Amino acid sequence: MSNTAPVSGNPAKLRRMLAALARRGLTVTREGPVWSIRRESDHWAPGAEVLLPDDFPLSGKAAEQLARFASAHHPEGGRVLAARATPDFHGGARVPVGAVVATSPEMVVPEAIGTDINCGMRLHVVDLDLEQFLARKPELVAALRGDLLLGTRDLPMRPGALAALYRGGAPAWLEALASDPLGPLGRMALADLDQLEGELERSYELGSFEGSASWLSPGKGKREIIRDPCLGTPGGGNHFVELQVVEAVLDGATAHAWGVREGQLAFMVHSGSRSVGVAVGEHWRQRARALWPAGLAHPKAGVFTVHGDAAREYMQAMATAANYGAVNRLLLAELVRLRLREHYGELAAPLIWDGPHNLVSVENGHNVHRKGATPARAGEPVLIPGSMGQASFLMVGLGSEQWLASASHGAGRALTRHRARQLDDTTLGLADVECIALHAERLREEAPAAYKAITPVIDVQVEAGIVAPVARMRPLLTFKA
Repeated sequence: MSNTAPVSGNPAKLRRMLAALARRGLTVTREGPVWSIRRESDHWAPGAEVLLPDDFPLSGKAAEQLARFASAHHPEGGRVLAARATPDFHGGARVPVGAVVATSPEMVVPEAIGTDINCGMRLHVVDLDLEQFLARKPELVAALRGDLLLGTRDLPMRPGALAALYRGGAPAWLEALASDPLGPLGRMALADLDQLEGELERSYELGSFEGSASWLSPGKGKREIIRDPCLGTPGGGNHFVELQVVEAVLDGATAHAWGVREGQLAFMVHSGSRSVGVAVGEHWRQRARALWPAGLAHPKAGVFTVHGDAAREYMQAMATAANYGAVNRLLLAELVRLRLREHYGELAAPLIWDGPHNLVSVENGHNVHRKGATPARAGEPVLIPGSMGQASFLMVGLGSEQWLASASHGAGRALTRHRARQLDDTTLGLADVECIALHAERLREEAPAAYKAITPVIDVQVEAGIVAPVARMRPLLTFKA
Protein backbone atom coordinates (compact mmCIF):
# COMPACT_ATOMS: atom_id res chain seq x y z
CA MET A 1 0.00 0.00 0.00
CA SER A 2 1.38 3.41 -0.89
CA ASN A 3 1.75 6.16 1.67
CA THR A 4 -1.38 7.89 0.36
CA ALA A 5 -3.79 4.96 0.15
CA PRO A 6 -6.69 4.98 2.61
CA VAL A 7 -7.12 2.30 5.25
CA SER A 8 -9.71 1.63 7.94
CA GLY A 9 -10.50 4.51 10.24
CA ASN A 10 -10.62 8.08 8.94
CA PRO A 11 -9.03 7.98 5.44
CA ALA A 12 -8.86 11.76 5.08
CA LYS A 13 -7.14 12.18 8.43
CA LEU A 14 -4.70 9.38 7.59
CA ARG A 15 -3.83 10.97 4.25
CA ARG A 16 -3.13 14.29 5.95
CA MET A 17 -0.90 12.61 8.51
CA LEU A 18 1.03 10.63 5.89
CA ALA A 19 1.44 13.73 3.73
CA ALA A 20 2.84 15.61 6.72
CA LEU A 21 5.30 12.76 7.38
CA ALA A 22 6.32 12.76 3.70
CA ARG A 23 7.09 16.48 3.90
CA ARG A 24 9.42 15.65 6.77
CA GLY A 25 11.20 13.05 4.66
CA LEU A 26 9.45 9.87 5.86
CA THR A 27 8.14 7.19 3.55
CA VAL A 28 5.36 5.12 5.13
CA THR A 29 3.91 1.99 3.53
CA ARG A 30 1.61 -0.73 4.76
CA GLU A 31 1.13 -4.43 4.00
CA GLY A 32 -1.60 -6.05 6.06
CA PRO A 33 -1.08 -5.19 9.75
CA VAL A 34 2.58 -4.18 9.23
CA TRP A 35 3.52 -0.54 8.69
CA SER A 36 7.02 0.19 7.35
CA ILE A 37 8.66 3.53 8.07
CA ARG A 38 11.85 4.85 6.52
CA ARG A 39 13.64 8.19 6.41
CA GLU A 40 15.30 8.26 3.01
CA SER A 41 17.99 10.75 4.05
CA ASP A 42 19.22 8.29 6.70
CA HIS A 43 20.33 5.73 4.14
CA TRP A 44 22.45 3.82 6.67
CA ALA A 45 19.50 3.24 9.00
CA PRO A 46 17.26 0.16 8.86
CA GLY A 47 13.60 0.61 8.08
CA ALA A 48 11.33 0.39 11.11
CA GLU A 49 8.27 -1.86 11.24
CA VAL A 50 5.12 -1.45 13.34
CA LEU A 51 2.51 -4.13 13.97
CA LEU A 52 -1.00 -2.66 14.35
CA PRO A 53 -4.54 -4.10 14.32
CA ASP A 54 -6.68 -2.93 11.41
CA ASP A 55 -8.68 -0.36 13.36
CA PHE A 56 -5.74 1.12 15.26
CA PRO A 57 -4.48 4.43 13.85
CA LEU A 58 -0.79 4.98 13.24
CA SER A 59 0.49 7.83 15.41
CA GLY A 60 2.43 10.33 13.32
CA LYS A 61 4.42 11.50 16.36
CA ALA A 62 5.35 7.95 17.31
CA ALA A 63 6.24 7.04 13.71
CA GLU A 64 8.62 9.99 13.42
CA GLN A 65 10.19 9.19 16.78
CA LEU A 66 10.73 5.55 15.77
CA ALA A 67 12.34 6.54 12.45
CA ARG A 68 14.72 8.88 14.24
CA PHE A 69 15.46 6.24 16.85
CA ALA A 70 16.27 3.77 14.04
CA SER A 71 18.91 6.20 12.76
CA ALA A 72 20.70 6.45 16.12
CA HIS A 73 24.44 5.86 15.85
CA HIS A 74 27.68 6.89 17.50
CA PRO A 75 30.56 8.70 15.78
CA GLU A 76 33.07 6.26 17.27
CA GLY A 77 31.16 3.24 15.99
CA GLY A 78 27.88 1.48 16.64
CA ARG A 79 24.47 1.73 15.05
CA VAL A 80 20.92 0.41 15.09
CA LEU A 81 20.53 -2.93 13.33
CA ALA A 82 16.75 -3.38 13.54
CA ALA A 83 13.77 -1.37 14.80
CA ARG A 84 10.30 -2.73 15.56
CA ALA A 85 7.20 -1.56 17.41
CA THR A 86 4.46 -3.53 19.17
CA PRO A 87 0.68 -2.92 18.84
CA ASP A 88 0.55 -0.66 21.93
CA PHE A 89 2.88 1.73 20.09
CA HIS A 90 2.48 5.43 20.97
CA GLY A 91 4.61 8.56 21.25
CA GLY A 92 6.84 9.28 24.23
CA ALA A 93 9.02 12.22 25.26
CA ARG A 94 11.76 11.44 22.72
CA VAL A 95 11.48 7.66 22.26
CA PRO A 96 8.14 5.96 21.51
CA VAL A 97 6.57 3.46 23.89
CA GLY A 98 6.33 0.00 22.39
CA ALA A 99 9.70 0.29 20.64
CA VAL A 100 12.18 -2.56 20.29
CA VAL A 101 15.59 -1.67 18.87
CA ALA A 102 18.64 -3.89 18.43
CA THR A 103 22.04 -2.19 18.30
CA SER A 104 25.57 -3.36 17.70
CA PRO A 105 27.22 -4.63 20.90
CA GLU A 106 29.47 -1.63 21.58
CA MET A 107 26.60 0.90 21.67
CA VAL A 108 23.59 1.49 23.93
CA VAL A 109 20.92 4.19 24.05
CA PRO A 110 20.13 5.17 27.67
CA GLU A 111 17.21 7.34 26.56
CA ALA A 112 15.58 4.24 25.07
CA ILE A 113 14.91 2.86 28.56
CA GLY A 114 14.54 6.15 30.42
CA THR A 115 13.94 6.24 34.16
CA ASP A 116 11.44 3.40 34.63
CA ILE A 117 14.17 0.76 34.35
CA ASN A 118 12.99 -2.85 34.71
CA CYS A 119 9.39 -1.88 34.98
CA GLY A 120 7.61 -5.17 34.49
CA MET A 121 4.91 -7.65 35.42
CA ARG A 122 4.69 -10.44 38.00
CA LEU A 123 1.89 -13.03 38.15
CA HIS A 124 0.96 -15.48 40.93
CA VAL A 125 -1.96 -17.92 41.06
CA VAL A 126 -3.80 -19.07 44.18
CA ASP A 127 -5.84 -22.22 44.75
CA LEU A 128 -8.73 -20.24 46.16
CA ASP A 129 -12.07 -20.08 44.40
CA LEU A 130 -14.03 -16.91 43.93
CA GLU A 131 -16.69 -17.69 46.56
CA GLN A 132 -14.04 -18.25 49.24
CA PHE A 133 -12.28 -15.05 48.23
CA LEU A 134 -15.43 -12.93 48.38
CA ALA A 135 -16.32 -14.22 51.86
CA ARG A 136 -13.40 -12.37 53.48
CA LYS A 137 -12.66 -9.79 50.82
CA PRO A 138 -13.41 -6.63 52.92
CA GLU A 139 -10.85 -7.56 55.58
CA LEU A 140 -8.26 -8.42 52.92
CA VAL A 141 -8.83 -5.15 51.05
CA ALA A 142 -8.44 -3.12 54.26
CA ALA A 143 -5.11 -4.83 55.05
CA LEU A 144 -3.76 -4.46 51.51
CA ARG A 145 -4.86 -0.83 51.31
CA GLY A 146 -2.58 -0.17 54.27
CA ASP A 147 0.33 -2.14 52.87
CA LEU A 148 0.14 -0.88 49.29
CA LEU A 149 -1.17 2.66 49.60
CA LEU A 150 -0.89 3.94 53.17
CA GLY A 151 2.65 2.94 54.07
CA THR A 152 1.82 0.47 56.85
CA ARG A 153 4.00 -2.20 55.20
CA ASP A 154 6.83 -3.27 57.49
CA LEU A 155 9.89 -4.04 55.36
CA PRO A 156 13.03 -3.06 57.29
CA MET A 157 16.38 -4.61 56.47
CA ARG A 158 20.00 -4.39 57.46
CA PRO A 159 22.53 -2.47 55.34
CA GLY A 160 24.25 -5.65 54.14
CA ALA A 161 21.01 -6.98 52.69
CA LEU A 162 20.26 -3.72 50.87
CA ALA A 163 23.80 -3.56 49.46
CA ALA A 164 23.44 -7.17 48.25
CA LEU A 165 20.14 -6.21 46.60
CA TYR A 166 21.86 -3.45 44.59
CA ARG A 167 24.80 -5.68 43.60
CA GLY A 168 23.08 -8.93 42.76
CA GLY A 169 19.32 -8.52 42.85
CA ALA A 170 16.92 -11.01 44.39
CA PRO A 171 19.33 -14.01 44.59
CA ALA A 172 21.97 -12.05 46.50
CA TRP A 173 19.35 -10.32 48.67
CA LEU A 174 17.66 -13.60 49.63
CA GLU A 175 21.05 -15.13 50.44
CA ALA A 176 21.83 -12.17 52.71
CA LEU A 177 18.48 -12.60 54.51
CA ALA A 178 18.96 -16.35 54.92
CA SER A 179 22.53 -16.04 56.23
CA ASP A 180 21.76 -13.30 58.77
CA PRO A 181 22.05 -14.93 62.22
CA LEU A 182 19.27 -12.66 63.50
CA GLY A 183 16.98 -13.58 60.62
CA PRO A 184 14.79 -11.39 58.37
CA LEU A 185 13.01 -8.39 59.82
CA GLY A 186 9.41 -7.16 59.74
CA ARG A 187 6.99 -8.87 57.37
CA MET A 188 9.82 -10.82 55.75
CA ALA A 189 10.19 -12.80 58.98
CA LEU A 190 6.89 -14.46 57.98
CA ALA A 191 7.95 -15.21 54.41
CA ASP A 192 9.00 -18.62 53.15
CA LEU A 193 12.54 -17.85 51.95
CA ASP A 194 12.95 -21.34 50.48
CA GLN A 195 9.87 -20.81 48.32
CA LEU A 196 11.12 -17.40 47.20
CA GLU A 197 14.49 -18.87 46.28
CA GLY A 198 12.84 -21.72 44.37
CA GLU A 199 10.78 -19.21 42.39
CA LEU A 200 13.85 -17.35 41.09
CA GLU A 201 13.96 -19.58 38.01
CA ARG A 202 10.53 -18.26 37.02
CA SER A 203 11.91 -14.80 36.41
CA TYR A 204 13.47 -13.33 33.28
CA GLU A 205 17.26 -13.46 33.73
CA LEU A 206 16.82 -12.56 37.39
CA GLY A 207 20.18 -12.34 39.10
CA SER A 208 22.22 -12.19 35.90
CA PHE A 209 22.57 -8.41 36.12
CA GLU A 210 25.76 -7.32 37.84
CA GLY A 211 24.92 -4.10 39.64
CA SER A 212 26.84 -1.85 42.01
CA ALA A 213 26.25 -0.75 45.58
CA SER A 214 27.81 2.59 44.62
CA TRP A 215 24.27 3.78 43.79
CA LEU A 216 23.24 3.19 47.40
CA SER A 217 22.80 6.46 49.29
CA PRO A 218 25.82 6.84 51.66
CA GLY A 219 23.54 7.78 54.55
CA LYS A 220 21.62 4.52 54.29
CA GLY A 221 24.70 2.38 54.75
CA LYS A 222 25.45 3.97 58.12
CA ARG A 223 22.14 2.97 59.71
CA GLU A 224 21.69 -0.21 61.68
CA ILE A 225 18.22 -0.76 60.21
CA ILE A 226 17.06 0.69 56.87
CA ARG A 227 13.48 1.38 55.85
CA ASP A 228 13.66 2.20 52.17
CA PRO A 229 10.65 4.42 51.36
CA CYS A 230 10.22 3.03 47.84
CA LEU A 231 10.70 -0.72 48.23
CA GLY A 232 7.38 -2.51 48.28
CA THR A 233 5.49 0.33 46.56
CA PRO A 234 3.79 0.25 43.13
CA GLY A 235 4.50 3.87 42.18
CA GLY A 236 2.40 6.17 40.02
CA GLY A 237 1.43 6.23 36.35
CA ASN A 238 -0.09 2.97 35.13
CA HIS A 239 1.49 0.83 37.85
CA PHE A 240 -0.85 -1.37 39.86
CA VAL A 241 -1.45 -4.42 42.01
CA GLU A 242 -4.50 -6.32 40.78
CA LEU A 243 -6.46 -9.32 42.02
CA GLN A 244 -7.93 -11.39 39.22
CA VAL A 245 -9.70 -14.67 38.51
CA VAL A 246 -8.51 -17.12 35.86
CA GLU A 247 -11.56 -16.84 33.63
CA ALA A 248 -10.53 -19.21 30.85
CA VAL A 249 -7.72 -21.62 30.06
CA LEU A 250 -6.87 -21.34 26.37
CA ASP A 251 -4.04 -23.91 26.15
CA GLY A 252 -4.70 -26.75 28.56
CA ALA A 253 -1.35 -28.51 28.26
CA THR A 254 0.77 -25.40 28.82
CA ALA A 255 -1.49 -24.10 31.59
CA HIS A 256 -1.29 -27.45 33.39
CA ALA A 257 2.50 -27.50 33.07
CA TRP A 258 2.71 -24.01 34.57
CA GLY A 259 0.20 -24.74 37.38
CA VAL A 260 -2.65 -22.60 36.06
CA ARG A 261 -6.28 -23.74 36.13
CA GLU A 262 -9.64 -22.15 35.45
CA GLY A 263 -11.32 -20.59 38.49
CA GLN A 264 -8.11 -19.85 40.39
CA LEU A 265 -7.54 -16.52 42.04
CA ALA A 266 -4.54 -14.65 40.61
CA PHE A 267 -2.68 -11.50 41.46
CA MET A 268 -0.59 -9.38 39.13
CA VAL A 269 1.99 -6.74 40.06
CA HIS A 270 3.11 -3.98 37.69
CA SER A 271 5.94 -1.82 39.01
CA GLY A 272 9.56 -0.87 38.44
CA SER A 273 12.72 0.49 40.02
CA ARG A 274 11.17 3.61 41.53
CA SER A 275 13.71 6.15 42.88
CA VAL A 276 16.76 4.14 41.85
CA GLY A 277 15.60 4.00 38.24
CA VAL A 278 14.99 7.74 38.27
CA ALA A 279 18.48 8.38 39.64
CA VAL A 280 20.18 6.10 37.11
CA GLY A 281 18.06 7.19 34.14
CA GLU A 282 18.46 10.93 34.75
CA HIS A 283 22.20 10.61 35.43
CA TRP A 284 22.77 8.74 32.18
CA ARG A 285 20.50 10.94 30.11
CA GLN A 286 22.68 13.90 31.08
CA ARG A 287 25.96 11.97 30.90
CA ALA A 288 25.25 10.65 27.39
CA ARG A 289 24.83 14.24 26.25
CA ALA A 290 28.01 15.36 28.05
CA LEU A 291 30.04 12.48 26.53
CA TRP A 292 29.02 13.30 22.94
CA PRO A 293 32.21 14.14 21.01
CA ALA A 294 32.92 17.87 21.07
CA GLY A 295 32.46 19.73 17.82
CA LEU A 296 30.03 17.21 16.32
CA ALA A 297 26.38 18.05 15.69
CA HIS A 298 23.95 16.67 18.24
CA PRO A 299 21.60 13.89 17.10
CA LYS A 300 18.46 15.17 15.36
CA ALA A 301 16.07 13.50 17.77
CA GLY A 302 17.97 14.52 20.89
CA VAL A 303 18.56 10.82 21.59
CA PHE A 304 22.22 10.43 22.55
CA THR A 305 24.03 7.11 22.38
CA VAL A 306 27.04 5.94 24.41
CA HIS A 307 29.84 3.73 23.16
CA GLY A 308 32.59 1.44 24.43
CA ASP A 309 33.55 1.87 28.09
CA ALA A 310 30.69 4.31 28.66
CA ALA A 311 28.22 1.74 27.30
CA ARG A 312 29.56 -0.88 29.72
CA GLU A 313 29.28 1.59 32.60
CA TYR A 314 25.67 2.29 31.66
CA MET A 315 24.84 -1.40 31.57
CA GLN A 316 26.10 -1.81 35.14
CA ALA A 317 24.13 1.21 36.32
CA MET A 318 21.03 -0.07 34.51
CA ALA A 319 21.59 -3.49 36.10
CA THR A 320 21.61 -1.89 39.55
CA ALA A 321 18.21 -0.33 38.93
CA ALA A 322 16.99 -3.59 37.37
CA ASN A 323 18.00 -5.46 40.52
CA TYR A 324 16.09 -2.97 42.65
CA GLY A 325 13.02 -3.18 40.42
CA ALA A 326 12.97 -6.98 40.53
CA VAL A 327 13.06 -7.05 44.33
CA ASN A 328 10.46 -4.30 44.50
CA ARG A 329 8.01 -6.47 42.52
CA LEU A 330 8.91 -9.50 44.62
CA LEU A 331 8.16 -7.57 47.82
CA LEU A 332 4.85 -6.24 46.51
CA ALA A 333 3.77 -9.76 45.61
CA GLU A 334 4.95 -11.10 48.95
CA LEU A 335 2.89 -8.50 50.81
CA VAL A 336 -0.18 -9.79 48.95
CA ARG A 337 0.71 -13.45 49.52
CA LEU A 338 1.24 -12.94 53.26
CA ARG A 339 -2.11 -11.15 53.62
CA LEU A 340 -3.87 -13.93 51.70
CA ARG A 341 -2.39 -16.47 54.11
CA GLU A 342 -3.55 -14.43 57.10
CA HIS A 343 -7.13 -14.35 55.85
CA TYR A 344 -7.53 -17.66 54.00
CA GLY A 345 -5.05 -20.08 55.56
CA GLU A 346 -1.82 -21.61 54.30
CA LEU A 347 -1.76 -21.02 50.54
CA ALA A 348 1.20 -21.69 48.24
CA ALA A 349 0.32 -18.92 45.74
CA PRO A 350 3.21 -19.86 43.41
CA LEU A 351 4.86 -17.47 41.00
CA ILE A 352 4.06 -18.08 37.33
CA TRP A 353 6.38 -15.48 35.79
CA ASP A 354 8.15 -12.18 36.39
CA GLY A 355 9.26 -10.33 33.27
CA PRO A 356 10.46 -6.81 32.36
CA HIS A 357 9.34 -4.42 29.68
CA ASN A 358 11.92 -1.61 30.07
CA LEU A 359 15.38 -3.11 29.78
CA VAL A 360 18.42 -3.61 27.56
CA SER A 361 19.25 -7.31 27.15
CA VAL A 362 22.18 -8.91 25.35
CA GLU A 363 20.67 -11.29 22.79
CA ASN A 364 22.44 -12.98 19.88
CA GLY A 365 25.40 -10.64 20.35
CA HIS A 366 23.27 -7.48 20.10
CA ASN A 367 21.90 -5.04 22.66
CA VAL A 368 18.12 -5.32 22.44
CA HIS A 369 16.44 -2.22 23.88
CA ARG A 370 12.81 -2.71 24.88
CA LYS A 371 10.81 0.39 25.80
CA GLY A 372 7.31 -0.67 26.84
CA ALA A 373 7.73 -4.09 25.22
CA THR A 374 8.14 -7.47 26.84
CA PRO A 375 10.45 -10.36 25.86
CA ALA A 376 8.60 -13.17 24.04
CA ARG A 377 11.29 -15.82 23.77
CA ALA A 378 10.30 -19.29 22.61
CA GLY A 379 8.61 -21.34 25.34
CA GLU A 380 8.70 -18.62 28.01
CA PRO A 381 5.64 -17.01 29.63
CA VAL A 382 4.57 -13.56 28.48
CA LEU A 383 2.28 -11.31 30.55
CA ILE A 384 0.09 -8.82 28.67
CA PRO A 385 -2.26 -6.87 30.96
CA GLY A 386 -5.42 -5.12 29.91
CA SER A 387 -6.72 -1.99 31.57
CA MET A 388 -8.37 -2.35 34.97
CA GLY A 389 -11.66 -2.87 33.13
CA GLN A 390 -10.38 -5.42 30.60
CA ALA A 391 -8.93 -8.91 30.79
CA SER A 392 -5.22 -9.65 31.10
CA PHE A 393 -3.54 -12.51 29.25
CA LEU A 394 -0.95 -15.14 30.04
CA MET A 395 0.75 -16.08 26.78
CA VAL A 396 3.66 -18.23 25.68
CA GLY A 397 6.39 -16.66 23.56
CA LEU A 398 7.19 -18.09 20.12
CA GLY A 399 10.59 -16.39 19.65
CA SER A 400 9.68 -14.50 16.47
CA GLU A 401 12.88 -13.34 14.78
CA GLN A 402 10.99 -10.80 12.66
CA TRP A 403 9.70 -9.07 15.79
CA LEU A 404 12.92 -9.45 17.82
CA ALA A 405 11.21 -11.94 20.16
CA SER A 406 9.12 -9.12 21.65
CA ALA A 407 5.45 -8.57 22.46
CA SER A 408 3.39 -5.65 23.70
CA HIS A 409 3.28 -4.79 27.39
CA GLY A 410 -0.43 -3.96 27.31
CA ALA A 411 -3.11 -2.47 25.11
CA GLY A 412 -1.63 1.03 25.01
CA ARG A 413 -3.20 4.34 25.89
CA ALA A 414 -5.94 5.77 23.68
CA LEU A 415 -6.02 9.08 25.57
CA THR A 416 -3.43 11.09 27.43
CA ARG A 417 -3.98 11.43 31.17
CA HIS A 418 -4.93 15.07 30.65
CA ARG A 419 -7.61 14.15 28.11
CA ALA A 420 -8.89 11.30 30.29
CA ARG A 421 -9.45 13.73 33.16
CA GLN A 422 -11.78 15.74 30.90
CA LEU A 423 -14.06 12.78 30.12
CA ASP A 424 -17.66 12.74 31.29
CA ASP A 425 -18.29 10.30 34.14
CA THR A 426 -20.65 8.25 32.00
CA THR A 427 -17.96 7.56 29.37
CA LEU A 428 -15.11 6.48 31.65
CA GLY A 429 -16.09 2.81 31.70
CA LEU A 430 -15.81 2.60 35.50
CA ALA A 431 -19.28 1.19 36.19
CA ASP A 432 -18.06 -2.41 36.67
CA VAL A 433 -14.57 -1.55 37.92
CA GLU A 434 -13.44 -1.74 41.54
CA CYS A 435 -10.33 0.36 42.00
CA ILE A 436 -8.76 1.21 45.37
CA ALA A 437 -6.95 4.54 45.11
CA LEU A 438 -6.23 7.49 47.36
CA HIS A 439 -7.08 10.16 44.81
CA ALA A 440 -10.12 10.30 42.52
CA GLU A 441 -8.11 11.65 39.56
CA ARG A 442 -6.15 8.40 39.41
CA LEU A 443 -9.36 6.55 38.50
CA ARG A 444 -10.05 9.00 35.69
CA GLU A 445 -6.47 8.90 34.35
CA GLU A 446 -6.43 5.11 34.33
CA ALA A 447 -10.09 4.52 33.40
CA PRO A 448 -10.83 1.81 30.81
CA ALA A 449 -11.87 4.52 28.32
CA ALA A 450 -8.30 5.86 28.39
CA TYR A 451 -6.97 2.59 26.93
CA LYS A 452 -7.31 0.77 23.64
CA ALA A 453 -9.12 -2.56 23.43
CA ILE A 454 -6.93 -5.47 24.50
CA THR A 455 -8.48 -8.19 22.30
CA PRO A 456 -7.27 -6.82 18.90
CA VAL A 457 -3.81 -6.33 20.41
CA ILE A 458 -3.69 -9.98 21.44
CA ASP A 459 -5.18 -11.26 18.18
CA VAL A 460 -2.76 -9.44 15.87
CA GLN A 461 0.24 -10.76 17.80
CA VAL A 462 -1.10 -14.31 17.72
CA GLU A 463 -1.64 -14.02 13.95
CA ALA A 464 1.90 -12.65 13.54
CA GLY A 465 3.39 -15.67 15.34
CA ILE A 466 4.77 -13.66 18.26
CA VAL A 467 2.83 -15.33 21.09
CA ALA A 468 0.15 -18.00 21.68
CA PRO A 469 -2.58 -17.70 24.33
CA VAL A 470 -2.47 -19.78 27.52
CA ALA A 471 -5.04 -18.20 29.89
CA ARG A 472 -7.26 -15.15 30.29
CA MET A 473 -7.68 -13.40 33.67
CA ARG A 474 -10.61 -11.13 34.55
CA PRO A 475 -9.91 -8.26 36.97
CA LEU A 476 -11.63 -8.31 40.38
CA LEU A 477 -10.09 -5.27 42.01
CA THR A 478 -7.12 -3.02 41.38
CA PHE A 479 -4.91 -1.00 43.71
CA LYS A 480 -3.54 2.20 42.13
CA ALA A 481 -1.05 4.29 44.10
